[in-house]
Amino acid sequence: MKKHIRLLVAIAALAFCISAAGAYAQNAGVPEHMLVTVEAHHGKTVPDVSRADVMVYEGKDRDQVTDWVPAQGDHAGLELFILLDDGSGFNLGSQLDSIRKFIGAQPASAKIGVAYMQNGIAKVEQAPTTDHDLASKALRLPMGMAGVNASPYFAISDLAKKWPASPDRREIVMASDGIDRYYGTGDLQDPYLDAAIHDAERANIVVYAIYEPGAGHFSHSYWQSYWGQMYLSRLGEETGGEAYYIGMSGAPVSFDPFLEETAQHLEHQYWVTFQAKVPKKSGWQRVKVSTEVSNAELVTAHEMYVERP
Repeated sequence: MKKHIRLLVAIAALAFCISAAGAYAQNAGVPEHMLVTVEAHHGKTVPDVSRADVMVYEGKDRDQVTDWVPAQGDHAGLELFILLDDGSGFNLGSQLDSIRKFIGAQPASAKIGVAYMQNGIAKVEQAPTTDHDLASKALRLPMGMAGVNASPYFAISDLAKKWPASPDRREIVMASDGIDRYYGTGDLQDPYLDAAIHDAERANIVVYAIYEPGAGHFSHSYWQSYWGQMYLSRLGEETGGEAYYIGMSGAPVSFDPFLEETAQHLEHQYWVTFQAKVPKKSGWQRVKVSTEVSNAELVTAHEMYVERP
């Protein structure tokens, strides 16, 4: 009888411990990390931001920030793809020297890859390498054929899915007209754009998009150009990057100012780690990272995918 009572007590104690551990896990949250870029509201001097200055919100709820590490020194690892649209007009050829200069200016440890958007995939011409001369040699003129790339967003998703996981920063600098010839334009809810954004966010990939007119009729269509630039703006902003363009249908005279700004962003990035709320089920959560430091703005992806433990 006494043994039976002791067994029941032990079972009850074990159940209590399991329940307490579960409650603790719920309160502790789910550790998440995201890449954040610090920008200056005005001027070019980027303010210093410490961990105590950083706030992370899911809706109105503030999450606990547990780490804030500059992407420098041992944490400076960078894998960066140059992704060019094979359906671009031949004006893109005049920008290749600017891209080569940008590649050459990256830290020696940075791994640079080159791929072209073609037939809905990212056709890799050069896997990420620290041999920057080799990466530069992989650049070539686009095919310049209208419609050779059905949707640039297929290519983004393809690259995100086949890019091997890494603790390093993963970023894309792309040039495209942004027009989704597969789905069409004029719809803010393009499912392939949404999928590309989610695939990039889930892989912690930041996208910097440069508008470059494509070949053929669409290159001088105000309507198509407008929506292409809208899509590129969404892609850049929602993944924590930027989108660059000069007008509805104009080709940039030079990529230099866009690439110089991108390089500055790469020099002011941090990894933030925080305790996300435990979701009722795995899924997407809206997130905002901010600071009250004067003249500082924190830029990151708009959403994160949180797995339920």
